[in-house]
Amino acid sequence: MFGISFSELLLVGLVALLVLGPERLPGAARTAGLWIGRLKRSFNAIKQEVEREIGADEIRRQLHNEHILSLEQEARKILSPTQQQPTPVETVAEQTVQAPAAETAAVATPVEPPPAVVAAPPAAPVTPAAATTAPAPHDPTLPPRAP
Repeated sequence: MFGISFSELLLVGLVALLVLGPERLPGAARTAGLWIGRLKRSFNAIKQEVEREIGADEIRRQLHNEHILSLEQEARKILSPTQQQPTPVETVAEQTVQAPAAETAAVATPVEPPPAVVAAPPAAPVTPAAATTAPAPHDPTLPPRAP
């Protein structure tokens, strides 16, 4: 227990025999045995109490964890029906995503006012060579051409 070998115990016994004498040695050994027994019992009691406290702490911790898990499960039960049924906002969002592109483009693009017609300067006299050439294609983003 304390790292004492048999030879060391024998040496302590011989010293005790020399110091106490043969008459008092048996009483001293009995008293020493009683004290050692009491120390062992008190150490064992303390050890058991500490183990019991550690066990109680583990039980408290386990109960706390179980309580947290039960609260978590209740929260999932409460939240799960709401996640399965779409809310009106989600339904509207899905409908706008599924709408045709032309319809959304018409709704999404702002309407611009028609371009103002600017009076063109008087046209130059038309020559026969200019009349036979093909007119350049008209860009729809530009204002209409004057005739």
